[in-house]
Amino acid sequence: MPTRKDQRSGCPGPAGRQELVTRAITEVEGIDQIFEDCLPAFGGSDLRRVWQLLDEAIGRGLPMTLAVAGPVTLSGQHTTWLNPLLDTGWFALISTTDAVCYHDGHRALDGAEERPFFHVERHGDDGDLRDERTIRVTDVGFPEDTLLEQDRFLRTILDQEEFQRKMSGCEFRKLLGRRYAAQERKNRIGEGLLALCWRKAIPIFVGAPADGSVFLNSVHRWSLQEAGGPPHAFSLDLHREVFESCAFHRWGVRDTEAGALGTLILGGGVPKNFNLQPEPTLSQILGFTDVPGYLFDIQITTAPISDGSLSSCPPAEAVTWGKVDRDSYRSTCVSLQADYTSVMPFLAHALLSKRARFERWSERMGFEALCKKHPAAWGYLRSPEGYRLMDRREELVEKLLAEVRAKRGDLEAEPGYPLAPLEGLESR
Repeated sequence: MPTRKDQRSGCPGPAGRQELVTRAITEVEGIDQIFEDCLPAFGGSDLRRVWQLLDEAIGRGLPMTLAVAGPVTLSGQHTTWLNPLLDTGWFALISTTDAVCYHDGHRALDGAEERPFFHVERHGDDGDLRDERTIRVTDVGFPEDTLLEQDRFLRTILDQEEFQRKMSGCEFRKLLGRRYAAQERKNRIGEGLLALCWRKAIPIFVGAPADGSVFLNSVHRWSLQEAGGPPHAFSLDLHREVFESCAFHRWGVRDTEAGALGTLILGGGVPKNFNLQPEPTLSQILGFTDVPGYLFDIQITTAPISDGSLSSCPPAEAVTWGKVDRDSYRSTCVSLQADYTSVMPFLAHALLSKRARFERWSERMGFEALCKKHPAAWGYLRSPEGYRLMDRREELVEKLLAEVRAKRGDLEAEPGYPLAPLEGLESR
């Protein structure tokens, strides 16, 4: 029978304990100091941990990836905190949904000022909204005509010459972002998400492209072609899109000064999984043995861990798949049970405020002296030009292909699986 002494044997003892830091909010100057010193315990300490790991990953200069699910563009959150965060140059790529790309174009449509987004009641009469042709997404409403105009806009874009070929999703969304940027300039609308990613050459991955209205408008053109109408040559190369994600992951863990990648995961679903799958693709599928997972994995999700979904999967579980570094995960990973829309504006503001403070200090004391005193300034003040991976896409894909060619003999020599015979099986 274990005794109390036995039960205490795994405790670190006084020497291994961390002080419970408390500080009055009246004593701090910035929101980053609130995260650091004014969230001592319970759910607040989980949020503090998210802040600390984001602060550490950015301060160490790690290229970050971002997975974001949910209608951030429809709700306008891209203009409040997401775009300012991406404009820092900290994030190398994004994994998101087709819907995020689709709704990003609404505000730049001709006459969009006549079809504004507006608040609606979450528990109002949705039958009445349907009668008045109002679309509702939680508490955001907009006219159905906005969807119809967006569809017409996308179909016209897909008819243009630059889209008449097979391409990866990243290249497609780069071209789409350029078209969105032109539309925003024409109608004097603020920069959207895809336009910003086009300007900064940030790849946008969509792991489930058929699950959204951008692709549905390509189905419109494809169905006309199949019915004897004009040809529609556009198609997505899913193999290349996955391979590009692997090439970028390989670049991050091998070719960068940091030699590692961090990831910020907001929500779950396909964006999260696609963002995490380059490592198993490289190791489990292609047989590379020297490609680590993410060093930092910072996740904010509402999914309960008890449901077994990938949306709820914590970073520690991802270690068992090889997606997250096994040697560091206890100190570099965190999962916060929260609605990211409630906390990201404050986290982003804290990060940007700290960056602005480093900029002021750099002007006063010089960059080298600043980094000597505050090493995190080096990562915070990395070039806002970012990594421009879309400009290096072909180069990095070819680099990975060269390694696959070198392994080709081993990959082709793999014995096939002994399949069961099909004879005698009938479909009913």
